[in-house]
Amino acid sequence: MKPSSGKGRRACFRTETGFSLIAAVFLIVVLAALGAFAVQVAMAQYQGANVELLEARAQAAAEAGIEYGANLTLHAAPPVCNNNTFTLTQGAFAGFVVAVSCSPTPPHQIYSGTPPTPQNYLVYELSATASYGTYGRPDYVARSVTRNVTTAPP
Repeated sequence: MKPSSGKGRRACFRTETGFSLIAAVFLIVVLAALGAFAVQVAMAQYQGANVELLEARAQAAAEAGIEYGANLTLHAAPPVCNNNTFTLTQGAFAGFVVAVSCSPTPPHQIYSGTPPTPQNYLVYELSATASYGTYGRPDYVARSVTRNVTTAPP
């Protein structure tokens, strides 16, 4: 047998060494793309949950505005129907702007008692809109609530 020369072996190794580098670069690129996709999905879920929480807070702030308007309207003597705008500053509602509007309707007559006698009652239409953030921004949210309240006894 003839001893083999090292020259043939080296040529063989030289052609195979580049393949490992290409495979490693490909693997790094694929893993980086998967990581970027995972981060994007996680951020979308986080942002969606944050918007849902802001929507629930806006609904509660609008309900609070209705209660505030009903309290001002019905517990004043005589009943007062005012339009108010205020900014909440406490706890989870900090930064919500609530606009409460009130409009009275013509007096309503209800007949009651024996013999029936007419009684005049007032009905007020209250509307409250709570908003947070700047319109057009991803964190903007607004909710509106309307309710009718009356001075009639229950």
